[in-house]
Amino acid sequence: MKKEFNHEKIKEAIRTIITELGDDPDREGLIETPDRVARMYDEVFEGMRYTNNEIAEMFNKCFKTDENDLVIVKDIEVFSYCEHHLALMYNMKCHVGYIPNGKIIGLSKIARICDMVAKRLQLQERICSDIAEIIQKVCETEDVIVVIEGEHSCMTSRGIKSRGAKTRTSAIRGLFDTDHELRKEFYSLIKN
Repeated sequence: MKKEFNHEKIKEAIRTIITELGDDPDREGLIETPDRVARMYDEVFEGMRYTNNEIAEMFNKCFKTDENDLVIVKDIEVFSYCEHHLALMYNMKCHVGYIPNGKIIGLSKIARICDMVAKRLQLQERICSDIAEIIQKVCETEDVIVVIEGEHSCMTSRGIKSRGAKTRTSAIRGLFDTDHELRKEFYSLIKN
């Protein structure tokens, strides 16, 4: 179930960081910063409160169907934070496809699943896998594909400073793994 973050401990930690960076956490512009950061973390790390199973339960709003044609939602914008540097992963677009197996999920629920999964300390590869796993659970289908493209500030604004470098990852399950024509169809449809 839902786990609350300890705002006081987060605020103390942020005050310590500000001090160790050489600034004064009690100066006018920074006085409220620890509280603002604690409240921001509540929002941007909301997904850390839930397991994949709990997210699947939250968004398990499906409808019965006899259709088994490819369903795609593309260009779902999310952001996340890299677990290696706590750096922002941005300009991220998720593309999700699945083949119904007697159930279809409300399209907005797919976007909500992507958003909740991204709101964790993450690796882009794991975001793909987590989304695929949750869609499989909710839709009771093995046939799921997730492709994500994003930029990582740990690469674009520090270190190598390779601005504009994009990372593409995918999770390919069921028929999308074995049926190369189906996979090609998915890739061609997300390009438009």
